Amino acid sequence: MVAMSSMELLIPKLRLGECHSKSQLLALSSSCIAKQQHPRALMCKASAAESNATALEQTGGKMVVELVGAFNQLTQKINVLSSSSSRLLFKSLKLSIPILQALPLVPDGRSPLSKALSLALLLAALQMDAEVISAGLLTQVLEAGAISIYQVRDRIGTGTAHLLHESMRLKNIPSKVEVLDDDSAAALRKFCLTFYDIRALILDLALKLDMMRHLDYLPRYQQQMLSLEVLKIYAPLAHAVGTNHLSLELEDLSFRYLFPYSYLYVDTWLRSHQPGNKPLIDIYKEQLLQTLKADPILADMVDDVAVKGRYKSRYSTMKKLLRDGRKPEEVNDVLGLRVILNPRSGIDMSQEGERACYRTREIIQSLWKEMPHRTKDYIARPKANGYKSLHMAVDVSDNGMARPLMEIQIRTTEMDMLATGGTASHSLYKGGLTDPEEAKRLKAIMIAAAELAALRLKDFPSTNHKGLGFGQRDEVFRLLDKNADGKISIEELMEVMEELGAPGEDAREMMQLLDSNSDGSLSSDEFGLFQKQVEFMRNLEDRDVQCKTMLNDKLQVADNSGLIQVYSKEFGDRLVN
Repeated sequence: MVAMSSMELLIPKLRLGECHSKSQLLALSSSCIAKQQHPRALMCKASAAESNATALEQTGGKMVVELVGAFNQLTQKINVLSSSSSRLLFKSLKLSIPILQALPLVPDGRSPLSKALSLALLLAALQMDAEVISAGLLTQVLEAGAISIYQVRDRIGTGTAHLLHESMRLKNIPSKVEVLDDDSAAALRKFCLTFYDIRALILDLALKLDMMRHLDYLPRYQQQMLSLEVLKIYAPLAHAVGTNHLSLELEDLSFRYLFPYSYLYVDTWLRSHQPGNKPLIDIYKEQLLQTLKADPILADMVDDVAVKGRYKSRYSTMKKLLRDGRKPEEVNDVLGLRVILNPRSGIDMSQEGERACYRTREIIQSLWKEMPHRTKDYIARPKANGYKSLHMAVDVSDNGMARPLMEIQIRTTEMDMLATGGTASHSLYKGGLTDPEEAKRLKAIMIAAAELAALRLKDFPSTNHKGLGFGQRDEVFRLLDKNADGKISIEELMEVMEELGAPGEDAREMMQLLDSNSDGSLSSDEFGLFQKQVEFMRNLEDRDVQCKTMLNDKLQVADNSGLIQVYSKEFGDRLVN
């Protein structure tokens, strides 16, 4: 393996073809550094890039860059996206970005825009519809009093306004009880599931997760009080509405703030099973995926194979060790893999999928030592609620190093959908509902709410969407090309800048920068090059954060020395000015 240079590590690859458009000058100085060109040539080209890039330093240019970048980042995470949803997200971003940029920093030190985008990306990753994501973008704007519910209804839509109203009502739920014991927490969870829009609940849960991820700035007692509320009310609620990984993270973060030393001991024990820097679960996941894809018999049965991995949560491990009284070696599901098979289309697709599951189990048996007493066949004998899957546990100890058993589930895509979101889902019971009929009714309400939103936004399942490709870039172009004549005119560019609260005249300088054939408008190709530049610049910021973490681990620079803060402020001031 050839070692990457420091510049290759920092600067992501960018291929814009051979077209010498003016927009390419934006990244010219970076590409020259990467290619290690002569300093004099570098200075000349960097000077040209600087003079042409000033248009994007204007208020309007910055706003458009932020708008396009945020839209692309969001839609990249959404599997199903209709034109109605695209327009809704685009309108919400245009409304929220200028207001958020004018607001002061949030208490945890982030910019309001950064917080809003983090929340929206979390909702997009949960595959929520555009109305929920739109409400997430506008939450801070509403809380700051910069816009009213009625203005949201008139400018964005009734669905988004309704969700924001429901979310505001949910904010004070913990104050409805005097003492937060198990009974009152269960009553509050049941109250939320019965009387609130399920999508507003998920929005509120995403807000709670974002809060818990940035809780360090608060005094210790506030951290503990908020963590107790999350552990008692919101983590079980997250499980009840089917967002299990969100529930696990809420539990772990609450555990960390409530019992920091206990968390440290459990975390250290779990990490002790990890060799080197690469997580153990990632090693096994890659090993299994490669082995399955290399099997010719399985390849004839399926179109695709996916392997998901997870470590057991710290909170769940603590409960098994302390509440259940298990010995460390008896906590067998520290590591877990799930194999999901997509069988080939055909008349006997379901039967072929089951055969593929059994073939997968045979391959795993040849890879690791199976523990027969832990094997369960829910395909031959499905559970009463319809759940189907193969469960097995394997011994992954290696070279005399003992490791916990790894649990593996094997199922088809249909079985997985049934288990996670259909009639076999048991999450409502674990969320605190003991009446099966009540749980069934609430599950029906959840499904109906999702279907209604999909119908209203015309969001229907599609297998064609693969994240941010040319189709999504074309979607941004179409949203800016308001008269649909195949080009973005200076008037259309001025209009969007004014909608963003920026001077419309900034559009002339931006047009001059991007209009490579000087015809006074932007074609789809010219705008596509600009979008690649936006993506490139945003990737640089992400790469900088990654490299900072890697360098800190290697150099062990102590933040508490005070030097990092001083240099960071000086550098930040220079960047702003």
